[in-house]
Amino acid sequence: MNIVYKTRTQLVVETLREKILSGEFKAGESLRQAALATELNVSRIPIREALLQLEGEGLVVFEPHKGATVTELNAKHADELFELRAMLEGHLLAASLPLLTSEKLAEAGDILAQLDKALGKENAANTWSALNSRYHNCLYSAANRPQTQDLVNTLNKNADRYIRMHLLWAGGISKAGPEHNQLLAFCKTGDIDQAVAVLKHHILSSRDEIKAFLEQREAAGS
Repeated sequence: MNIVYKTRTQLVVETLREKILSGEFKAGESLRQAALATELNVSRIPIREALLQLEGEGLVVFEPHKGATVTELNAKHADELFELRAMLEGHLLAASLPLLTSEKLAEAGDILAQLDKALGKENAANTWSALNSRYHNCLYSAANRPQTQDLVNTLNKNADRYIRMHLLWAGGISKAGPEHNQLLAFCKTGDIDQAVAVLKHHILSSRDEIKAFLEQREAAGS
């Protein structure tokens, strides 16, 4: 078993990211560096470095006279975010699929079984989101396109808030299970065109449901 050593900044990044993704830090909320340093028992330096990293992930924005704030959730942002995901993840899957081993396909099947169980348990949104990322990345793992994968990882960190919000507040992603199974079935038969089509539909249909929820919420608040 390998022991992974993390810097203080990495630990702060992970802590703050989780607080944003879980909704503990709300969209638009100001993130005061002094208060965070006190809460996490660190100096302001790793707090500042962590906030800059989270800005790069799209989870935090620095505003004049306000400092760092949690980025807002809105329909227009979700639209572009999920369209980019569909485009880039489609390329990754097409590159990966011809090289995927039977072991990797079996691993993807095991993750799907865990996904099915996760929705009925406590803390379902957090568990499901992490497993969902593992499932998709397992299917992309043979692509050997590290720069594209890095971009997808960044997009997914930002999309994660929308997915968790949907699970918690909008009744869940009802089509995810069948679409995940359908995607794996086409991957097992090596049908690249069908697999990519299912993947893109899966991402964009989630986008449409999330957009509809956000637009309704935005209209109610106007």
